[in-house]
Amino acid sequence: MRPTMKDVASAAGVALKTVSRVVNGEPGVHPATADRVRAAIDRLGYSRNESARVLRRGRTATIGLVIEDVADPFYAGLSRAVESVAAAHGCLLLSGSSSEDPERERELVLTFCARRVDGLIVVPAGEDHSYLRPELDAGTPAVFVDRPPGPGIDVDTVLADNAGGAALATRHLVAHGHSRIAFLGDEPSIFTAARRLHGYRTALGHLYDERLVCMRAPALDTVRAALDRMLALDRPPTAVFTGNGRLTVTALRALAGRRGPAVVGFDDFELSDLLGVTVVAQDPARMGRVAAELLFRRLSGDTGPAEHPVLPVGLVPRGSGELPP
Repeated sequence: MRPTMKDVASAAGVALKTVSRVVNGEPGVHPATADRVRAAIDRLGYSRNESARVLRRGRTATIGLVIEDVADPFYAGLSRAVESVAAAHGCLLLSGSSSEDPERERELVLTFCARRVDGLIVVPAGEDHSYLRPELDAGTPAVFVDRPPGPGIDVDTVLADNAGGAALATRHLVAHGHSRIAFLGDEPSIFTAARRLHGYRTALGHLYDERLVCMRAPALDTVRAALDRMLALDRPPTAVFTGNGRLTVTALRALAGRRGPAVVGFDDFELSDLLGVTVVAQDPARMGRVAAELLFRRLSGDTGPAEHPVLPVGLVPRGSGELPP
């Protein structure tokens, strides 16, 4: 059995309240008595029950984070930033991956709520978040990040400028002489994929060609087949815009050994600088930090209207997006 505060009091020959004052750093204990209590603590190996302490204050000092995939570098950076903010507020972070499964997202969120987390940060996999309404009504704050919640849920939401970034990439390729620009995006049901397709299409205007668009999960066989089909057209693409970091890497593998086309990817990724890949870079660490800071503002009592910041993105030219047609 773990030693209790009563055990320490008995070993030190003092009242329970005296031990409590020493453990919590409160004044009013004679230095010699405090030394005796600390010696008993060391001898018994006592440590205070943090869970019980925070529960008495109405908090568990934990927050829950649901992301798509903890192994994805983008979400790893976001998660690390959330963890840093949580640590600065004396909280632990519980996290899990939904793997783009709405039912798994719901299961994780409700499991965290059952563990009485103080708040939630969610990268949604689905569009129905009605299951969260009872938790919000009960006072558990939530912040959505990277993608918005479904209809009927108005909470703080932190997004990147997906459409603007896609338009920026497309205009960059057009400025370098390309009029036949392919787009490889993720599943169109995913908010970020749909917004990036919109930005790409808007920037192309009359140059848009449905045959140069593939919206599928980033599997190598799928990407290779799509590129083979596009490159076999009478007027093949001379440039490719990829909708996320995984698609960029997959497209580069599929294009290995070919001459051209030019490539611009949405999202930076490891070694992209060494490979000379032009990207539209967003800042996952900033996104996670802004989301976490919003959450802790709510936990501190801010009851203002929901905020919806949209974070800027930027083009990083490295060579692959500057190749001529």
